Amino acid sequence: MKLPEEHRPIGKYGRLHREYLREAHPARLNTLTLTGELWTYLADLNEQAQERLATIMEQMKAVEGVTEELKRTSQMEWVQRCNNIHNRAEEIVLHEMIYS
Repeated sequence: MKLPEEHRPIGKYGRLHREYLREAHPARLNTLTLTGELWTYLADLNEQAQERLATIMEQMKAVEGVTEELKRTSQMEWVQRCNNIHNRAEEIVLHEMIYS
């Protein structure tokens, strides 16, 4: 049996989803592993999760007024607000894509 070669990294979200599959859906994990699709599946999921995170963050920044002007005038507030937005957006991605 020769498995397809996949060179993309599975990244943070791929690793989290693999652990979720291992704990909650071992049969699905075994199927993906035996068919040689696991790495590609996890790499695709990681890319989609990163894109979704970026999209959500940009939307939240626009709604909440986190702009480059704020970055110039109040860097610490900008960093705090961006970190807050990142954490909330990541929770959404984890709930929607990783642990479902």
